[in-house]
Amino acid sequence: MPHLLPLLVAVPLLGAALLAAGGRHMPRVVAESTACAVAAGTAALAVVLLAHSSPPPTEWAGGWEPVDGHSVGIALTGDGPGLGMAALVSVLTLAALAYSWRSFDEPPPGHAGAFPALVLVFQAGMCGFSIAGDLFNAFVWFELMSVAAYALTGHRVEEARAVQGALTFAVVNSLGAYALLMGIALLYARTGELGLAEIGHALDAHGPPDATVLAAFVLVLTGLLVKAAAVPFQFWLPDAHAVAPTPVCMLLSGVMVELGVFGVWRVYDTVFSGPGGLPAADAERVLSVLGALTAVIGAVMCWHQRHIKRLLAYSTIAHTGLFLLGIGTLAPGGDDGIALYVVGHAGVKAALFACAGILLDRYGSVDEHVLHGRARPLRSVAVMFVVGALGLAGLPPFGTALGKSAAEEAVGGPLTVLYVLASAVTAAAVLRVAARVFLGLGPTPRDAGGQGAADPDETTGSGEQPETTRRLGRVPDTMTVVPALLLAGALAAGAVPGFGDAVARAMGEATTAGLVHTSVHWTPVGVGLGLLSTVLAAVLAAVAVARPGRLVAPGWATVLRRLQSGHVGDYVAWLLVGATVMGVLALPAVLPG
Repeated sequence: MPHLLPLLVAVPLLGAALLAAGGRHMPRVVAESTACAVAAGTAALAVVLLAHSSPPPTEWAGGWEPVDGHSVGIALTGDGPGLGMAALVSVLTLAALAYSWRSFDEPPPGHAGAFPALVLVFQAGMCGFSIAGDLFNAFVWFELMSVAAYALTGHRVEEARAVQGALTFAVVNSLGAYALLMGIALLYARTGELGLAEIGHALDAHGPPDATVLAAFVLVLTGLLVKAAAVPFQFWLPDAHAVAPTPVCMLLSGVMVELGVFGVWRVYDTVFSGPGGLPAADAERVLSVLGALTAVIGAVMCWHQRHIKRLLAYSTIAHTGLFLLGIGTLAPGGDDGIALYVVGHAGVKAALFACAGILLDRYGSVDEHVLHGRARPLRSVAVMFVVGALGLAGLPPFGTALGKSAAEEAVGGPLTVLYVLASAVTAAAVLRVAARVFLGLGPTPRDAGGQGAADPDETTGSGEQPETTRRLGRVPDTMTVVPALLLAGALAAGAVPGFGDAVARAMGEATTAGLVHTSVHWTPVGVGLGLLSTVLAAVLAAVAVARPGRLVAPGWATVLRRLQSGHVGDYVAWLLVGATVMGVLALPAVLPG
């Protein structure tokens, strides 16, 4: 089985090469069918390997095995978390490709394979990052997925906004990658190793952490948290989601952002959790502070959006904060809960973006005000939008609810309130959109004609262009079946008996503390908190629909919108601020006494 690990990367890369070379001679249906087959085959392979991941195998690509404990080869590790992420990546890639079957303009002759080839390269980079056993090659896969994501974000290159969004994405994420590379260089200079486990052992042998270790920790986490869109590194994400094609948004919010969180967990647990790394109290402080800020700012900004794709992007940011809080407990229960939370969130968020794409292609807008009452005929889409909102709220038995319940138990104390509020506010914003757009509830907005927003810093979404040749008169079946299946999967993650425990076993076998088994199961408190956040979401949405100005805080909204300026220089400045804040929060680790 270990010899099959490289195929998780090789298969999508070979598929992309085939489409790039032969796509000019293929009709669109053949190119897209080939891409779907490659993504499905990779997903099946990941699931088979996941079933045989105990004990976790390691494969040295090309047979370059360590000599006398030192290695120069590429290590691939097939443990439960890595293979689970590879399987999730591949399933969502298949969903995005199936959704895009009818959601795009007919490509020019000779270009039928361009988009699916880029998606497969993106999949290869994400799968490689998931199973990377050494830090430098994790960086290589990190950059491969980033380059593909840049191109996919700016796929509609004829639109200036798409080019600007892709450029912002490229600059901010490239700076994050440079920070990650500098952190890797410091660790290599200190230890002479690049393997994750080997770096951890070498740091422990050197004794207590010093300024070099602290700098490496801050730089590595900066690179990963940029990809995770944690505050204050998050500014690129809403701008990218506003212009990226819908299938790309499904992948960005469904799995790529979560891979940044996965990287933070992997690197701390394997490299920095020993006596030579960062003390647990300091790491917990860094992750908890950034997680709380991310959850609060993401939820507030989500509530104040009328651009539906931006609203969903800020919801992703808020949930990233909850993920960071969970892994910030540095406890097996928190890790297990977040792993299940990520699975449920991926299905729910990808489905919601798919529904937003249907609105764009049917009505030529993603403006909540302009679409007021216009989507009444789309009953099935309305149902999926509401179901997705309930999944975000953490309504049992969704996988998001079970994962949220386990994370809340691990976090405990006042931060549990943050889980309830962030989930409720983001879900309420989605429910508000559903009530206004699909049911026409509440008073008609004064700017429903699309003449612009009262706040010049507010992005409305009324100037968007459909991703199809013309507005859809009838929504294709593939565009509705895909989100329905994604929501069913998110529901099954919490409803299928034993699935939570299977996730916990996979996570426990990968921890550096050894074989640690926890149980992820429904508890009365967890069910109660899930119901509470759902009820609170429904109440907030009802008040917002009936009294549109009642729950608005214009001052806060204006300040936060101005920070989202669209100027890449501002975003770079905030990246430096974020790295500095992390350094200050972690500084006690190297102070005497």
